[in-house]
Amino acid sequence: MSWLHHEYSRRKALATATGLAAGALPVSAAARATALPRDSAAVTPTAAAAQFTNPVIWQDFADIDIIRVGNVYYYSASTMHYSPGAPILRSYDLVNWEFAGHSVPVLDFGSKYDLSGSRAYVKGVWASSLAYRPSNRTFYWLGCIEFSRSYIYTAPSVEGPWTRLTTIDNAYYDAGLLIDSDDTLYVSYGNTTISVAQLSADGRTQVRAQQVFTTPSSVGTLEGSRFYKINGNYYIFLTRPANGQYILKSTSGPFGPYTMRQVLLNLGGPVAGGGVPHQGGLVQTQNGAWYYMAFVDAYPGGRIPVLAPVTWTSDGWPVVQLVNGAWGASYPSPVAAAAPPHQAAPLTGVDTFDGTFLKPTWEWNHNPDNTKWSVNNGLTLRTATVTNDLYWARNTLTHRIQGPTSTATIQLDHSAMRDGDRAGLALLRDSSAWIGVKRDGGATRVAMVSGLTMDGNWNTTGTGTELASAAVQGGRIWLRVTADIRPGAGRPGTFSYSTDGTNFIRLGPSFTMGNDWRFFMGYRYAIFNHATQALGGSVNVSRFELTTP
Repeated sequence: MSWLHHEYSRRKALATATGLAAGALPVSAAARATALPRDSAAVTPTAAAAQFTNPVIWQDFADIDIIRVGNVYYYSASTMHYSPGAPILRSYDLVNWEFAGHSVPVLDFGSKYDLSGSRAYVKGVWASSLAYRPSNRTFYWLGCIEFSRSYIYTAPSVEGPWTRLTTIDNAYYDAGLLIDSDDTLYVSYGNTTISVAQLSADGRTQVRAQQVFTTPSSVGTLEGSRFYKINGNYYIFLTRPANGQYILKSTSGPFGPYTMRQVLLNLGGPVAGGGVPHQGGLVQTQNGAWYYMAFVDAYPGGRIPVLAPVTWTSDGWPVVQLVNGAWGASYPSPVAAAAPPHQAAPLTGVDTFDGTFLKPTWEWNHNPDNTKWSVNNGLTLRTATVTNDLYWARNTLTHRIQGPTSTATIQLDHSAMRDGDRAGLALLRDSSAWIGVKRDGGATRVAMVSGLTMDGNWNTTGTGTELASAAVQGGRIWLRVTADIRPGAGRPGTFSYSTDGTNFIRLGPSFTMGNDWRFFMGYRYAIFNHATQALGGSVNVSRFELTTP
C-alpha cells in the first residue's frame, strides 16, 4: 500500500517490515532566540518575490525541524543510512535555501554503518531535532538511534565543528527539543503515548520524565513531536502519518495537562500526485508572522517541503491558511524585500570538487573509508570494496535529485581502473540502475545495468543485469542520468554517455523508478567505484553538473 494512504505509524511499519524504525524530525524551542549566533551577526534578509511557489524545495528533506535565530532560518532533516547525517539548510527568507552543514559528522553507531559485516539501510538518523541555546550561543542536535539511545551533538555554528555532547540511555522517539525561556531543556517524544523529559542544566542527563498524553483511539497514531513555548503556553505539534497534523496545548507548564486539537486531516496538497502535507514545524518570522513547513510524500523523489502561513485563534490555537480549501500552490512571500539581498547558493549547478572537503550537498551511502577517497583536483575514488553488489560497495557518493525533472552529468577519468572494476553514475534506491564503465580482460566498455534490488528487509535480491553496452576508447568519458521524479505512473530514468562531452548517446531502455514508501528516502544520483576482483584501481571525477530543463 502506498505510504500516501498508509495511516499506521512508521514505527509499526518498520518494526514489522524491517525490524527497524524510522522517526520524525523534532522541533526546537518556540520563538527562536533573539540573540544572534556567531555565524549570523551581519546578515541581511533576502529580497523576496511577491509570491513563492510550493514546493519551496523539490528535493528529499523529510521530518522537518525549522528554527529562526536572529534573521536566519535553519532547517534540519532525516538522512537514515547516509553519512554525514542530519543536514542543515539555511535561509534568509524561508523560501530560498542553501546547504550549511551536517549535525552528525559520522554515523559511529556500530560497524553496520561502515558496511562491515552487516548493513544499516533505513536505520540511522530518522528522529532528530535542532535548537539554538542563547545562553551559551550554541546549537544543539538531538536524535534517537534505533530505539536504543539518544544522542546530543553541539556546535558553535551550524557549519560546525559538531561534537557529541552526550549519550542518554533513553530512546526519545521522534523527539522535539525545547529550550525554555528560563534556559531549561525539555524533550517531547513518543508514538501514541507522548512523554516529556527534562534534561540537566548541562544537557547531558535526564532528570525527570513523565507521560503527558495518550492519543485517543479515534485518532490512531500520533508521533513526530515538535515542542514550543508560545505566549506562555506549551505546545506539542504532532503528526498522524501520513495524512494529519494535531497539536497539544498546556497552560500549566511543560508536563501538562494537555488538550488536543486537529490542525489538518486529509488536506489537499500542492504537488500533483503527492500526499497530504504533514510532519513539520512552526516558525515565527522577524515581523511576527507564523508559518508551517511540512513535507509531502512525493515518491520516487522522496518527501519534499511545502510552506504555508499560520494564524492563531483568540484562545491560542494555530490555523493553517488555505487556498480554495487546500494547501496553496503559492502564497505571499514571508519576508519583505531588503537591500542588499542575500543570494542563497543554488542547490543545482557544477561541482569540480575543489578545496579540501566535500561540499555539504554530498552524503555517502553509509560511512566511507576515508583512506580511499580525496578531493581537490577532482574527486578521486579508489576501490574500497570487492563485491558484485553495489549495495555492499563502500564510498558510493550520493546527491539528492532535483525535481520535478533534472539531469546529472559526470566527467570520468577511468584510465586507472583495473580488471573487474565498475565505476559510474546510478539512480540509487532499493530498486536501482546505473550507467558506467566496466573493465574486464583489459577491455573497457560503457554499460547500462538494471535490476539491482532489495527486499523489505533490505537484503539484496538482485545485483543487476547488463541491458546494453558499447566499447569505448581512451581514458575519459561523460556519463549522464536524467530523472523524472514527479509522482505518477511514468517515473522514468534514462542513461546516456559521451566521448567528447557534447554529443551524448542514449544507452539502454528507460528505467522505471519505484515509488514504494518503505525505504523512506527518495532516489539519489550516486557516483560509485568498486572492484569485483581485487582492490587497487581508481577513477577521477573532475566535474559533476546538476541541471534542470
